Amino acid sequence: MKFNVYVMAYNNFEVMEMSNVFTGNAACCRGGRNGFIFTPACFITSEAFLNRLMKGSAAEAGSSFYRLPASIPADSVEQMSLLLRHPDQPENSKILKVAIIGAPNAGKSTLSNQLMGRKVFAVSKKVHTTRSRSLGVVTEDDTQIILLDTPGLTTASKVKRHQLEKSLLVDPWTTVKEADLMVVVVDAADRWRSSRLDFEVLKCLAQHPDIPAVLVLNKVDLVKSKDRLLEMTAELTCGLVNGRRMRVRPMIKPPSAKKKSERDSEPLPHEDTAGPKASAEPNSVLNNEQLKALRSQDGWPHFKDVFMLSSVDREDVQTLKSYIMSVAKLGSWQYHSEVLTDQSPEEICTNIIREKLLEYLPQEVPYSMTQSVELWQDGEKDKLEISVKLNAKKEAHMRMVIGTAGQMIARIAQEAGEDLSRIYLREVRLKLSVKLRK
Repeated sequence: MKFNVYVMAYNNFEVMEMSNVFTGNAACCRGGRNGFIFTPACFITSEAFLNRLMKGSAAEAGSSFYRLPASIPADSVEQMSLLLRHPDQPENSKILKVAIIGAPNAGKSTLSNQLMGRKVFAVSKKVHTTRSRSLGVVTEDDTQIILLDTPGLTTASKVKRHQLEKSLLVDPWTTVKEADLMVVVVDAADRWRSSRLDFEVLKCLAQHPDIPAVLVLNKVDLVKSKDRLLEMTAELTCGLVNGRRMRVRPMIKPPSAKKKSERDSEPLPHEDTAGPKASAEPNSVLNNEQLKALRSQDGWPHFKDVFMLSSVDREDVQTLKSYIMSVAKLGSWQYHSEVLTDQSPEEICTNIIREKLLEYLPQEVPYSMTQSVELWQDGEKDKLEISVKLNAKKEAHMRMVIGTAGQMIARIAQEAGEDLSRIYLREVRLKLSVKLRK
């Protein structure tokens, strides 16, 4: 299962001095007008992962004693009791805490849900869907993985400008401190941010150089020019993966390479240009010179591995999950094997409702809405009855939420209720009301 690739032709590029290349369920293969057909894949340099693969498929084929529970408790007391239960770990148990970080809307929560094998975290196409740090637990065989899903890394000025919660500033940074592994997610389909790591992400990596990090290029299914992925990888890793040089030498210089130095000096759209004053930012422990050096680089040269995948594709994500499982360390579990998340049932409910508000309401409307749970009780035939009040900032916002003849609020209630039914594995009757906040 170990491959040594010294020169591989890829359209108009040559990849040189790459070793330990593994392509999982997808690979680059010959054929097509341009020489290669690309399907979403990953390449991995970790010996631990390759050694695990060489042990054979017995572990995969064997039955697992520890199975993911069927549902999340819909009762907050039951959920709290479960969180406090003593871990039922076997001998030689393993554990790994994984912080999933990245710029807003990179697909972190979607990736977390796919790693979990079910929907636990709210997702939407708009930024700042995740407002605070959430925890997911994957327990299989003797290994427990704790996924730390964080809000997108942002700046104090953006939080103030858009009147967002302060948790978006604090939670990602405090979460990384307890992690054993950082998974940095980049939206490969975003042409503005795919060739340069977000500055806040770079700061986070620079402040925690002792924590291993892997790079995940997400949404590769949306990238039309697949050969761009190779160039993108070289830029985001500074040409180094796990200490090995990965050189991408253009045989025909692509247009995107022209005036690269000028492009690198330009800020991204909407990017804060604090300059040396960035040392005054609340989460930065780097001095002015270190921050200046970070601003001059596009990527991080200390990634252990790189994955190219689509977070909505289960097979793609399974390769990343297998890697995470393989690098878990001997240690005591933190939670009982039946725990899926540390979120309360009410928190899950309000997050799912917020997801629908973000999906259907325009501009700043969903961000200004607040929620309060009015009713949470068991009804007839084991139905869970929930009533949530939405508090609107303006009368115009309230009318948007209600919609024509109440169609919008009815649609949001129906779709959120269906999601909650799948999460709790019981019928949920969700009632939404909206009130003007005074």
